[in-house]
Amino acid sequence: MARASGGRKLLRWFLLLCAGAIVLVLLVVLMFRFVNPPTSAFMLGYQLQGTNKSIAHEWVPMREISHWMPLAVVASEDQRFPHHVGVDFEAVRQALSEYRAGDGLRGASTITQQTAKNLFLWNGRSFIRKAIEAGLALVIDGLWSKQRVLEVYLNIAEFGPGIYGVEAASQAYFGKPARHLTEYQAALLAAVLPNPKVLRVNSPSSYVLERVAWIRGQIAQLGAGYLRDL
Repeated sequence: MARASGGRKLLRWFLLLCAGAIVLVLLVVLMFRFVNPPTSAFMLGYQLQGTNKSIAHEWVPMREISHWMPLAVVASEDQRFPHHVGVDFEAVRQALSEYRAGDGLRGASTITQQTAKNLFLWNGRSFIRKAIEAGLALVIDGLWSKQRVLEVYLNIAEFGPGIYGVEAASQAYFGKPARHLTEYQAALLAAVLPNPKVLRVNSPSSYVLERVAWIRGQIAQLGAGYLRDL
């Protein structure tokens, strides 16, 4: 009986610890609805790779970002962004269906999921990390506006080794503030986001240039006012 009582106490403490962790996560996510994150898990991870690792990062509000930039990332990565709940369950079902049919497992991450990953998690392809990422994305979508999700994403996304956020990227690659980015420049920045450690803005490969052309075509199809009602 003593052993059973001890087991119940351990279970109780475990459940309390889990509940406390969930509450803490909710409070942090809610705080970042109003407070700009000073850093991210990906930035910290990059700096921990070596003592001489420095980063370029400058936060700017959405009103100081060219309207082409959010359009470019939505056109490139998540065209259903205004309509899903942080996780695009239709895209997930399609990806799983293709996987069962013998195709490789492709990503179905939304911009909200990428924001959750960059801000709180680590890189990798494990199902555990993807599950945590999806849960955080649902919480973020419930507590933040869509515009806030885009604002945070554009300010923490990696656009090259040590270059985080659209303002730092715009200054590094084009010598201008993010509010002056052209459609082409925004599409070029969006084109490297799938793998910014390999794909280059300053010396774009033919693959990157093909992506730029495709993104600009998608922007034209979506229309300049696609994100107006967020």
